[in-house]
Amino acid sequence: MSLLTVGSVAFDALETPFGKTDKIIGGAATYITLAASYFVKENNLVAVVGGDFPQSMIDVLEEHGVNTEGLEIVPDGKTFFWSGRYHEDMNTRDTLITELNVMEHFDPIIPDSYQTTKYVMLGNTVPATQKLVIERMNNRPKLIMLDTMNLWMNIALDDLKAVLALVDVLTINDEEARQLSGEYSLRKAAIKIMGMGPKTLIIKKGEHGALLFQDEHIFFAPALPLEEVFDPTGAGDSFAGGFIGYLAKTDDISFENMKRAIIYGSAMASFCVEKFGSERLVNLTQEEIAARVQQFVQLASFDIA
Repeated sequence: MSLLTVGSVAFDALETPFGKTDKIIGGAATYITLAASYFVKENNLVAVVGGDFPQSMIDVLEEHGVNTEGLEIVPDGKTFFWSGRYHEDMNTRDTLITELNVMEHFDPIIPDSYQTTKYVMLGNTVPATQKLVIERMNNRPKLIMLDTMNLWMNIALDDLKAVLALVDVLTINDEEARQLSGEYSLRKAAIKIMGMGPKTLIIKKGEHGALLFQDEHIFFAPALPLEEVFDPTGAGDSFAGGFIGYLAKTDDISFENMKRAIIYGSAMASFCVEKFGSERLVNLTQEEIAARVQQFVQLASFDIA
């Protein structure tokens, strides 16, 4: 089944306890499409970059089967740039530089060839832009998934609530869930947030796994305890790409299949953090993915006599 991802393709400059990078390819849509590329063949991208974005980086996406027809290039513009430094615990970071550049006036144009897409992933960006994407689809997709963050809760809450009413799945972290709902209990938070529109809610808890809520159903997926985490950047987006990529591959949006999709998403996130940026996602094999998923199965499997 086909997947459409809308979001940022960007430059990142990163610093962690393991080292630092110059400008490397980043952005939510980059991680999502790369992670999803191991599951879906029709992998469509809508994003914007500047004339400074190298063709070699576009080639990386296309080599993974990503359709870049919807990638707008602004010849005299500069690509979105983010620079950050992670603390020793790798859970906290300081943003050093944010330059919106061409993303400031991002107007997502949906090519005609994308209009039959059944699965849509709206990467973290301005809520009004996310809503515009939905309005520009000629037909209602089978499933629309959205990622967002606390910034939009602070400065664009009404716009965020307007787009939440239109989506099927929302993915946010535990801090954001508490802020959006006003509830400390994540179960109470989930009930409130699902009342805003999304039938399904994923609450990411970083190194402590993820929670899946739908109606009265709850599922918890652990995170894989890794010996070393080099760079957490893009882990959440890789998770989302693995999740919706698996759903699109199987074309099954039942709760039982979403539980499997959570594990595949968690597996993709666990690969992402093993190298800087998207480096690890670029060189994966299907055998590695299958073996990693089995590690998750073994991690959470037990019998009670």
